[in-house]
Amino acid sequence: MAIILPPGEEFAIYFHAIWLLGAVAVPIDPNTPQDQRAERTRSVAFAIDAPLGGHEDPAAALVTSHELDAPAVVIYSSGSSGVAKPIELTFGNLWWSAAGSAVALGLSENERWLCCLPLSHIGGLSILVRAAIYATAATVHESFDTTTVLSELHDLNGPTVVSLVPTTLQRLLDAGLENPPALRWVLLGGGPISSELLERAAQAAVPIAPSYGMTEACSQIITGDAALFCTRVELGESSEILVSGPTIAPQCRPQLSSGDLGRWRPGGTLEIIGRSSDLIISGGENVAPELVESVLAKHHAVNDVAVVGRPDDEWGELVTAIVVAEADQIVSADELIDFCHAQLAPHERPKRIEFRDGLGRDAAGKLRRSEL
Repeated sequence: MAIILPPGEEFAIYFHAIWLLGAVAVPIDPNTPQDQRAERTRSVAFAIDAPLGGHEDPAAALVTSHELDAPAVVIYSSGSSGVAKPIELTFGNLWWSAAGSAVALGLSENERWLCCLPLSHIGGLSILVRAAIYATAATVHESFDTTTVLSELHDLNGPTVVSLVPTTLQRLLDAGLENPPALRWVLLGGGPISSELLERAAQAAVPIAPSYGMTEACSQIITGDAALFCTRVELGESSEILVSGPTIAPQCRPQLSSGDLGRWRPGGTLEIIGRSSDLIISGGENVAPELVESVLAKHHAVNDVAVVGRPDDEWGELVTAIVVAEADQIVSADELIDFCHAQLAPHERPKRIEFRDGLGRDAAGKLRRSEL
């Protein structure tokens, strides 16, 4: 059964009601284009795209049990590297992910997790699931609004945990987020996290738990400096990240080939380099676009940046940076290219800079690189 509703109380009630009926929930973003919505609802028995009317207080009905290997939800991956695909997750995947997250982040008796991510993505939906498993509270916003979230985080009785992506954390820090009184953690994921952003958060006394995860692994894989206790992470050929454990979707078992590249830092922590499908091969050399982006993002005049490979007769692919400049700044392509010289190898430096007013990102804030 599909749920095509904005995040909120109605969504949560129907989500649990679907499970109580013994059906599989298929959350779909209401903003999904009509042709994609039709494709995603083709095999569902019923689609809830408007409130169905009155319902009883659901609190007593939430105490139930499910077989761990039974299918629970079908989530469409973000499609940041191509066409979104359906991922079926079981109740066992959800339970082990919730257990691993509780071990990694701890669990407060008065936990209140703020969700301002779309519930059609696993990062947002898993907050509802954890709240049910932990018997704690979740506060769900229909969308991210800087002023509203900032006000809640500064409240003495505000959220204890919030899930953010780097873009939304940046906006909150720019708006004055500092020393939120009740906050234990910001679970930060969904894209590369710059050292400058982490430093800004530390200066503002905002506690950060960097996270790396995927829909196919039921959200979190690595939180902080370590994999979840139930998860095993290895590096395969060409440094691809391989993941196994009980959070992995059945269709991806026994081992998930993530498509992401990584390398072990001294001390044993894993550094995410980027996606193998995003690699640019320029002059016979491999270039990770995330590395180039992390350098350009340090420039004071850069608001947002994406790096792609443009077809080129001489280089094969030309390292090209697409830049959104800060509104009050003027910067030239030559200045940005010169800025990269001391921090990047010659083959990694962008050879072309394009300026735009904005970059395409999905509802979770992830870059739609394939559209660039």
